[in-house]
Amino acid sequence: MLVKTRGLVLSTIKFRETSIIAKVYTEALGMQSYIVNGVRRKGSGSRIALFQPFTLLDMVVYTSHRGGLTRISEYKTAAPFVSIPFDIRKSSILLFLSEVVGRTIKEEEENQPLFQFLFNSILYFDQQTQHFENFHLIFLLELSHHLGFGPSSGTEIVEQVAFSANAQSATSAPSVLDLQAYETYFDQLLQDAGHANIPNGKVRRELLDVLVRYYQLHVDKLGEIKSLAILSEVLG
Repeated sequence: MLVKTRGLVLSTIKFRETSIIAKVYTEALGMQSYIVNGVRRKGSGSRIALFQPFTLLDMVVYTSHRGGLTRISEYKTAAPFVSIPFDIRKSSILLFLSEVVGRTIKEEEENQPLFQFLFNSILYFDQQTQHFENFHLIFLLELSHHLGFGPSSGTEIVEQVAFSANAQSATSAPSVLDLQAYETYFDQLLQDAGHANIPNGKVRRELLDVLVRYYQLHVDKLGEIKSLAILSEVLG
């Protein structure tokens, strides 16, 4: 059966000589993986650019009651990006966020509020020309509410990370006193994100590290986010 749906590309892996398997979060079917034939052909016929992280697609896809891999019948850009492909900071942020989303969302079913949040957030991010340095922090906090473990305060984040069993046993884990310094920043991001006063990149990186630890406490087998190191290097 064919289904028309919008989707957000999260990741791809090579498949055979010219094809890929794309993980896509769809509006109608939730998380899906599709074989896409011929997109890695050399020359003008290549369409691999349409499968970069968080590309927004209009698609017609095959479905199967048996589940598993299916194929995309038709696809085109739903909303062409105007800034993300040309800004390494933005593309690095989306690479990181696409990895997090791909590892945290498992459901193969429609979830309109979650899809609309993702779709609209990426469109908004693409349109911003300045003051987007906190976007990934705000995004992760809002996503956590959609996933069912959203914090109500900075204290909640700090206490869970500081007193978790993993943090207690990790030699590199931050102390409670170290983390308490960030409660105010998390409160600002939760209560009035547009006016959050994060003083510099160092604090921003440390807040992100704490948020990743918070996600690791709540998402089973989240593991290491490999693109975090790339993001930290690009943002400085």
